[in-house]
Amino acid sequence: MRIGVLRETVSGERRVALVPDAVAKLVAAGHQIAVQRGAGEAAGFLDAAYEKAGATLAADAAALCGGNPEIVVKVRKPSSAEAALLPKGSTLVALLTPGSNDDLLPALKERGLTALALELVPRISRAQSMDVLSSQSGVAGYKAVLVGASALDKFLPMLTTAAGSIAPAKAFVLGAGVAGLQAIATARRLGAVVSAFDVRSAAGEQVRSLGAQFVEPAAKAEGTGGYARAQTEDEASQNAAIIADHIKSQDLVLTTALIPGRKAPILVTDAMLASMRPGSVVLDLAAESGGNVEGSVPGETVVRHGVQLIGVANIAASVPLHASQMFSTNVRTLLTHLSGENGALTVNAADEITGPMLVVHNGAVPVKAS
Repeated sequence: MRIGVLRETVSGERRVALVPDAVAKLVAAGHQIAVQRGAGEAAGFLDAAYEKAGATLAADAAALCGGNPEIVVKVRKPSSAEAALLPKGSTLVALLTPGSNDDLLPALKERGLTALALELVPRISRAQSMDVLSSQSGVAGYKAVLVGASALDKFLPMLTTAAGSIAPAKAFVLGAGVAGLQAIATARRLGAVVSAFDVRSAAGEQVRSLGAQFVEPAAKAEGTGGYARAQTEDEASQNAAIIADHIKSQDLVLTTALIPGRKAPILVTDAMLASMRPGSVVLDLAAESGGNVEGSVPGETVVRHGVQLIGVANIAASVPLHASQMFSTNVRTLLTHLSGENGALTVNAADEITGPMLVVHNGAVPVKAS
């Protein structure tokens, strides 16, 4: 396959879709790789490393696409200008924010493209190594705790000093998925007293295995694919009462709850924030998906009732080297899957991995199985 790697243009995006190590492995498998100059620079991967790995360098996006790659990979979805450069009939692989692409999909269809959304990798065992949401959520959970600890007005660990003993801070994680579990583990390593809440049955055992307290929900809401389902009004009310009672004694709160294809559920209300100690910190990792915390603003920090409310935006990009390495492994594994037995690009809409990821196939929007 002829594979092109575009440089990211979204402000603050420092990741790259393929790192030199992954490029070397793809070249060894017989594929041709072209990389836009500077694509990996913000993540610490210089052009010379890509050349050493066997890639050719393209001066800009126009030059790269002019080389007629069969498949183009990015981290974030292309701009309208970038989409207009993609070779007709080629395949695009990126985070495409399905469900909010009224501007992008017509351009992709017009050029007869095929587009695979990395957010839609199915949660099956065969696709685990392609799951960028999981890999990047782990990065986000780790970094969010560091951001919260930096903003907090007290130490996380217990300290015994000549000036007296300092009690450890209390950290509360809402949502024990990949991001939540990584946040729990990181906060525990930093010495906080950690508790967590989740509406899924399996979450309690996972939380306790990390040495944290599990705050039992009043009503469980188990969904499919490892996700929580949307709660009924009664379930949400019961669980809100549990959260409200616990949150008022917490110093650092991280919310991570997402429902695929839907707005993130509100878990922390303004009244809950008002019950917390002034100086406490709340990080909303779901801010870009509608937010788990009432009043959170993506990419901004606001103060409500003396509590710092941090609306996290693209936090994985703030750890670009390791985030890129993990993202790249996911993409390389997917590309290997798409190359088939003879190494040629094969996009099969009936495939259990490829099919669910397709948002455009040969210029048409595929009909998804119900």
